[in-house]
Amino acid sequence: MAVARNRALDVLRRGRVRARVLEQRARLDALGPDGDDGDEMTIPDERLALIFTCCHPAIALDAQVALTLRLVGGLETPEIARAFILPEATMAQRLVRAKRKVRDAGIPIRTPDESELSDRLGAVLAVLYLIFNQGYSTPARAELGDEAIRLTALLGELLPEQAEILGLHALLLLQHSRRGTRVGPDGGLLLLDEQDRSSWDRDAIAAGLGLLGRAARLGASGPYQLQAAIAAVHARASSSDHTDWRAIVALYSMLHAVLPSPVVALNRAAALSLAEGPQVALPLVDALAADLAEYHLLHSARGDILRRMGRIDEALGAYRRALELAPSDSERRFLERRIDELSPRAIP
Repeated sequence: MAVARNRALDVLRRGRVRARVLEQRARLDALGPDGDDGDEMTIPDERLALIFTCCHPAIALDAQVALTLRLVGGLETPEIARAFILPEATMAQRLVRAKRKVRDAGIPIRTPDESELSDRLGAVLAVLYLIFNQGYSTPARAELGDEAIRLTALLGELLPEQAEILGLHALLLLQHSRRGTRVGPDGGLLLLDEQDRSSWDRDAIAAGLGLLGRAARLGASGPYQLQAAIAAVHARASSSDHTDWRAIVALYSMLHAVLPSPVVALNRAAALSLAEGPQVALPLVDALAADLAEYHLLHSARGDILRRMGRIDEALGAYRRALELAPSDSERRFLERRIDELSPRAIP
């Protein structure tokens, strides 16, 4: 019976692999003919090889990531647009231009050789992170997060001396360790201070911390290592009250120095509100309003800061705007809960 069971599992696995290869073949055929088969470095997974193909340096970096999310991750254009905080029409045009570039430039669809890998690594890491985030933020698509972790581990085996691959793998595992506690019984999102930390996946945390240590021994810190270090501070704290928020603010400051973006600045301001008080963070959040006007987390963070300052009517307005922009059911339920909690005390 044991032998029969194992053989049955082998048959199922082969069927899944065959289906995945056929799906990828169809996506590639939609772009153009195959490239030639020269001496190439073998990547031990068809999907990872396809990611490297989409991340050809002849394609603009933002288009590389968007094209890979569409063809490999299976994300729809609205989902990709939300990941980039862009209008759907803009993202659709970007995808059309990227496909046209592949066709018109005659970019070969093949696995890159070893000398080409480093030129494409940044885009590949960005793709894997965005695929993971899509699965992490949408419980119904959790398999995307599992796939991103698996592919990042394979990439680490392929390039074991790349510290940023280890940093990304550590970040994904540390985030993954909390996935089972992020949603409450009503389907609403639970913040860190509401989660049952005893239910966090300690094996994933231990593996993530080990990878982060290995990355640190390889040299300079990059953005994924810094984000993993932030996740590690949360993982080591016994509760939100015992979290070293000043260390997190310092890490976000370092991250903003190497990866300046309004989203990183927003995360730093949110951490600063817990380290030094909401009144310190509010001007920083307001300064980002123009850049992140359509980003639901800006309005949610602003609502939280205003709520803690006792400015309930303004907090309600911010939460309601966040609710209009929220992309998932779990986030909408969380915001509805916040609004319900504040509404009886709202100022007419």
